[in-house]
Amino acid sequence: MFNHKGQRVPQVTFWMFAEGEWYELSTADLFNHKTVVVFAVPGAFIYPHSSIQLLGYNEYAKAFRTNGVDEILCISVNDSFVLATWAETEGADQVSFIPDVNGDFTREMKMMVNLSSKGMGYRSWRYSMLVRDGVIEKMFVEQDGVETIPMVSNAETMLNYINPEAEKPEQTAVLMQMWRTMLSD
Repeated sequence: MFNHKGQRVPQVTFWMFAEGEWYELSTADLFNHKTVVVFAVPGAFIYPHSSIQLLGYNEYAKAFRTNGVDEILCISVNDSFVLATWAETEGADQVSFIPDVNGDFTREMKMMVNLSSKGMGYRSWRYSMLVRDGVIEKMFVEQDGVETIPMVSNAETMLNYINPEAEKPEQTAVLMQMWRTMLSD
């Protein structure tokens, strides 16, 4: 897998939909002059692995912000409607969802994986990264990429990288939220 430490994030435009309107959002809008944590999932609603990753970042949001992170982004090769429904279903209100509909960002990151044999088409490898002012400082890429529990691209690993002494949410709260989500399915 690729590690882009020290490189700028790819310059692409995302199509967003909010309040009944389409608009464009560039990577410059997302990353310039900010410290951003990004995590990528192969797709919304890919249970339980994508939900585990999402809910961890949602629960750790306050700790990230306390430690200098301006924004937490979830990038997925899905459209705005699917990601909005997933966010609502999971109760994930601390994460911004970025639809990489055509996989332009994912492809430029060299993180595209072909899951056509599973009926899913082209998707993103599972990873996370810390980006400061548009430059990738650190990436955590899952060895098995797609169908595994996030072992290195999870919120705890990222927060430990940013500040090993950071106060973390109680693990029971994180686990209970994940458990509730899996039971409701």
